[in-house]
Amino acid sequence: MLLNLEKALGFKLKAFNLLYVLCDYETLLKKNISLEKFVDLCKKKDVKIVQYRDKISSLQEQKTNLLYLKSQLNIPIIINDKIELIEFADGLHLGQEDLDKIHKDKKLAVKLVRLKIKDKLLGLSTHNEIEILEANELALDMIGLGAYKNTSTKDVNTILGSKISYLAKISKYPVCAIGGVKIEDIIENIRFNVVGSGFYED
Repeated sequence: MLLNLEKALGFKLKAFNLLYVLCDYETLLKKNISLEKFVDLCKKKDVKIVQYRDKISSLQEQKTNLLYLKSQLNIPIIINDKIELIEFADGLHLGQEDLDKIHKDKKLAVKLVRLKIKDKLLGLSTHNEIEILEANELALDMIGLGAYKNTSTKDVNTILGSKISYLAKISKYPVCAIGGVKIEDIIENIRFNVVGSGFYED
């Protein structure tokens, strides 16, 4: 499945700690940052993937925003949770609970998701060894792993800290570190640093 991700990125995945940014629309509004400004920042900081997360706008607005991001950035734009918007994005990212809602059997859940998204990118959040080993058996393109550190935006039960590098090693898919990750962090075995609100704070 690495080929799928490399095809979407447009380059061979050799480097580590590449930049993957969460475009959380609510955060943008709170910080008074326009989508135009967000796009400029992405270009300036050589962002490789953007995940669009929006819990507040109508589906129509989200579609408009996705299409804008896609027209301005020549990188994969992934939608968080909203499988119904997949045709306007290059991929989908799901949490463990999102997968559970589709079907209790994870393999079946991913099969059902794949029927809908076809060969678009699919990422899944993981938090421990068991979830990574389960993810290894699923038709994914990458996994999110965290939380790396404490984060102000989410209540986190487990902080992985330096253990994240060992856990990343057991994943057969490229690993995206999530939770309290900074742009400049060098984390062993991590392909992508997933940066949230910290992206706007320098």
